[in-house]
Parts: sequence; C-alpha cells; structure tokens
Amino acid sequence: MRSIHKNAIVLIFVLATTFRVAAQDTIRNSNIALQDSIIGKTNDKAYKLDYRHLIAPTIFIGYGIVSLESDGLKQLNFSTRDELGEHQPKHITLDNYTQYAPAAMVYGLNAVGIKGKHNFRDRTIIYATSQLISAAFVLPLKHIVKEERPDGSNNLSFPSGHTATSFSSAQFMFREYKDTNFWLSISGYSLAVFTGVYRTVNDKHWVSDVVAGAGFGILSTELAYWLFPKINGLLTGKEKKKATLVMPYYQNKGFGIGLVQNF
Repeated sequence: MRSIHKNAIVLIFVLATTFRVAAQDTIRNSNIALQDSIIGKTNDKAYKLDYRHLIAPTIFIGYGIVSLESDGLKQLNFSTRDELGEHQPKHITLDNYTQYAPAAMVYGLNAVGIKGKHNFRDRTIIYATSQLISAAFVLPLKHIVKEERPDGSNNLSFPSGHTATSFSSAQFMFREYKDTNFWLSISGYSLAVFTGVYRTVNDKHWVSDVVAGAGFGILSTELAYWLFPKINGLLTGKEKKKATLVMPYYQNKGFGIGLVQNF
C-alpha cells in the first residue's frame, strides 16, 4: 500500500486538533451551564461573555495571525498544499453548502419538535447577528492582509470565510442544544471540520486560513449571544433608555445649571 509522507497528514492533524480543542471548550462551557442551573442562577447568566468561552477562538485566531509572519508555519502551509497536490484528491463543491448545514439543522430539528433554547424569532436574531459579526471580521481582513490563495485566483485568502461561517453555525447549534442534548449539540462541528478540510483540498485556502476562520466563527457566535439581550431590548422597546435633564437653578444668590441623568 502506498506510503504517505508525514506532511500528507499535517492538514488532518491540525484540523483534528482544531475540532478537539473546540470540543473540549464546548464540554467545559456545558459544565459551566449545568453548574449555574443547579445553583439557581438566572437566565441572564447564559448571555454573559465568559473569558473561558474565548479560549478556543483566541488560540485559533492567534495561530492564523502568527502564520502570516512565521516562516515555519508558512512552510507548513506550502508543504501541506504540495503533498495534497501529489495525491490529487477529487475537488468537490459540497463545502459551499455544508458551511450552513449546522444552522439549517437547528431550524429543521425545531420544525420536527426537537426544541432548542430559543424560539424562531430569537434564534433568527442571534444567528443573523453572528453572521454580521463574522462578515465584519472576515471581509475587511481579506482586503487588509491580501494573502494570495493557493490556486492564485486572487489575494483574498486570509481568513477563510467558508470556515468562519461553518464554525459560527456549529457554535450556534451547540449553544441551542447543549442544555438538552449534548451529543446532538456538538454534531455540527463535524460538518464544520469537513468544510474547513475541503477549503484546503479544493486549493482555495491555506491551513492557517482555515484555522483562523474557525476562530472567528466561534467568536462571532459567542458575541452574538452576548449581544442578544441588548438587541432584543431595543427591538421590543424594553431596553432602558437614558434620560438627561438640564435645568437652571438659583441658590444663595447665585445662578447655575443642574444636570440630572438616568442610566
């Protein structure tokens, strides 16, 4: 059987590590949520941005940023691309669709009666917010970094938008089902990893682009859940509005201006 050079497994190793770190982070986050429910904390806790939720995305984004200047990581990108090219894997376009699959599964599961954390309206607000945040990260960076794609088609390689979308969708699925069905909640990550792998197999992204994209995707969804109570308050008119009152006053034979502000 044809032996495979060690560089041929680099892509699988890096992306498997990405999945493992993400899975460990989701398990930790699930345990935090369970502890909070046991001690009777309010639902607002679920929307707080805990630094522990940012460990995995910080590692992934950091790897991608360092790779832009590290000769060793750049060489890893090139050797992985060359090794994949030697084995000539079949290029498919399924990654264009799997990037949305975890989010589609959330809506499908709710439609057949497997309810997630939020109703249709609220989860749509959260998912839309995550995609807007992801685009706000990814699109400007592509034009700022101007990294050439492996296939030479343009200079918009870093970070991977498809991977960011797929991991934001997978994180969305996790957050919706982690409290009711943990194994179902992490199933979206397999589709996210598949998307990332095939962005590299299809010669559209370097390994580092994919890893960074995963980080931006997870981060975008975490920020979307954190922002949801604020956005929902604005949409429903329940957000407490600031009120400022400025009025003149006369006291002890002197004039002045008083400022009263309600936060």
